[in-house]
Amino acid sequence: MRNCTCTVPEIVDYGLSPLPWVRRFEHYIPRGGEVLDIACGGGRHSAYMLLKGHQVLGVDAMTDDIAPLVGTPGFTLEKRDLEADPWPYEPNRFSAIVVSYYLHREHFPHYFESLKPGGLFIMETFTEENTRRSGRPRSPDHFLYLGELARLMPEGAQMLAYDETDTEVGTAVARIVWRKPL
Repeated sequence: MRNCTCTVPEIVDYGLSPLPWVRRFEHYIPRGGEVLDIACGGGRHSAYMLLKGHQVLGVDAMTDDIAPLVGTPGFTLEKRDLEADPWPYEPNRFSAIVVSYYLHREHFPHYFESLKPGGLFIMETFTEENTRRSGRPRSPDHFLYLGELARLMPEGAQMLAYDETDTEVGTAVARIVWRKPL
């Protein structure tokens, strides 16, 4: 682990551990920039990125679960409804964007634009197969169809990894990592 001058409460305080997919690709995130954790929930990825030495901006419409992280050096929290409001982040700002179990298709061009050149996009979320198995999520707005995540990748992005699979706990997901070219 890189040296981190911050003190982060134990990740277990924020619910689940970071996704293996996120842990697998974190070391590819360019240093010296900021990570945007979209729909950050309880903060599992925000806390992990802080522990790895990144500056983090967590954003969610509901922020009560992540409130204990507020005040941690390197962490900023924004309470925002990204689906109701215009995209608020400027171009070329973030070294990485992490999205887990959240889907708003209209954001994909914004994700690309808001990444710095060389920035990384890491995402994992439910597929239609998961809905067939468990009934969740119910709305097609909240799950991906076969091959859809790869099709949502913005033009010009460089795919590093793509997978549609079952997780260790049996959830059917699609996941992707792509980079904005230098």
